[in-house]
Amino acid sequence: MADVVVITTDDLEPAVRLRAAFQDAGYRVELLTAGETLADAVGEPVLVILTGGLRESRARALLAAARERGRLPVVGLTEPTQPTGRAACRELGLSECFPKPVDPEEVALVGRRLIEREHLREITGIVGDTEAMEEVLERVVQIAPVSSTVLVLGESGTGKELVARGIHALSPRRHRPFIAVNVAALPETLLESELFGHEKGSFTGATALRKGFFELANGGTILLDEIGEMPISTQTKLLRVLEEREFRRVGGEDTIRVDVRVVASTNRDLREQVLRGEFRRDLYHRLNVLRIDLPALRERRPDIPRLIERFIRHFSATHDRPFMGIDPEALRLLVDYDWPGNVRELRNLVESMVVLAPGRVIRPEDIPPEVRHGRGERSLLPVPMPRPPPHAGHDAGPGAVGAPPPELEFIFRTLFELRMNVEDLRREFDIYRERQREPLALPPGAVPLYAGAGQVAAFGAVPAPGAPALAPPAREEGTVVFRPGMTMSEMEREAIVAALREARGNRRRAAEMLGIGERTLYRKLKEYELEAGTAEESGASADG
Repeated sequence: MADVVVITTDDLEPAVRLRAAFQDAGYRVELLTAGETLADAVGEPVLVILTGGLRESRARALLAAARERGRLPVVGLTEPTQPTGRAACRELGLSECFPKPVDPEEVALVGRRLIEREHLREITGIVGDTEAMEEVLERVVQIAPVSSTVLVLGESGTGKELVARGIHALSPRRHRPFIAVNVAALPETLLESELFGHEKGSFTGATALRKGFFELANGGTILLDEIGEMPISTQTKLLRVLEEREFRRVGGEDTIRVDVRVVASTNRDLREQVLRGEFRRDLYHRLNVLRIDLPALRERRPDIPRLIERFIRHFSATHDRPFMGIDPEALRLLVDYDWPGNVRELRNLVESMVVLAPGRVIRPEDIPPEVRHGRGERSLLPVPMPRPPPHAGHDAGPGAVGAPPPELEFIFRTLFELRMNVEDLRREFDIYRERQREPLALPPGAVPLYAGAGQVAAFGAVPAPGAPALAPPAREEGTVVFRPGMTMSEMEREAIVAALREARGNRRRAAEMLGIGERTLYRKLKEYELEAGTAEESGASADG
């Protein structure tokens, strides 16, 4: 039977006008009179509109029947004095609310989008009831009918390809090809050939003419996944395809015209790549016509239980494994975890739980430790370091070099972090020095004591030009004095000497005071040549 829009006749006047508007939009409409239920509608309802009595038993019964049918959207018409915000709609269990008097055309437009949104969920498997995901679905429904280029941004595993497939499925091109291309998975030497094709004999191994993905997707949609990994040389050719809708095969002379909608996706910050010269600015603006930002899973935690439920049903059927369920505490741990791998990581974990289920309810101890303790990807090193693409050494001009190997990345990142730590220490010392320069309240009859020339004043005062430097204050036992020009090594040596003196030559105690291991202290003693000097002297004083 045909899909129908069901409208109640609690308020007959708007019901009649809404019927006409939905019929003009191409839908078949069923008016539901008092006493009738959804089961009395002829056909499969795709939308229910309640024209009145939203808090009465009849409306509640229709809402319950709609929930039993899955995700059947329900729209309610409220009285002018009733709240119509999103919170009020959710409280009533409605998808949308409209205050009376209503504009039938507006209700028909919103109703059509709600129907297409649920259709989109069905064909793509996108799950999510949070506001962030509803905005994404609404965005897909809005931009699907046009042919403009779309840029989909989001972390790895957030479902960028599902969104691209949804755009194609709701577009007029849905009966034409949809081709997904992972740019990062293709070598630079083959990428141009795979995208635009090649002529026979155009290069070694080209034994026959080959059509590229753009040619094969003519009339349909092509997804360029990980677009940020595309070499500059290929970016130039892609820009021409987007602007002129034409290209030449590798080694070919004939111009080929195509009608392809391009959806590009990436987990990188393309604007930052533009600033670094790794991505063409004109191509970025040409791709960023329509944009969809996918939220990370940790930003929509209320969707996690529904995702888990969906994955459990899917994998239980796929692997023919009954699943006994998840303990509430274990479910809480899954909801609280940050999921650095997003939906893909959650999907893989649920599959492993279904396959390895011990024939009982999953408890917290059955969840992997990194998820249970919320560590995720918290390790500090090695840290991935952004690097230029492999083609940079060829396009940047003389003297340019390619990307460093991973070992050098690790060293560079470690040195960079060490430098940042030193800079932090220097800033903290500058703050301390500024505070020391603040005037101090001296007791009656006291005079300020100055350090020697070039040293920090003990009470923050600086001797006038030509005035003799006063004697430095007596150095307290066990203190470390900083003098401008001292290096970090010199300060470290002073600290070790002071600790040994304070520990009266006991190296183990000195190491504990310094917060380092004994072996590290021994190594430092040799490094600063303290073995035969200060260490023995400190030990002698201890023996004495």
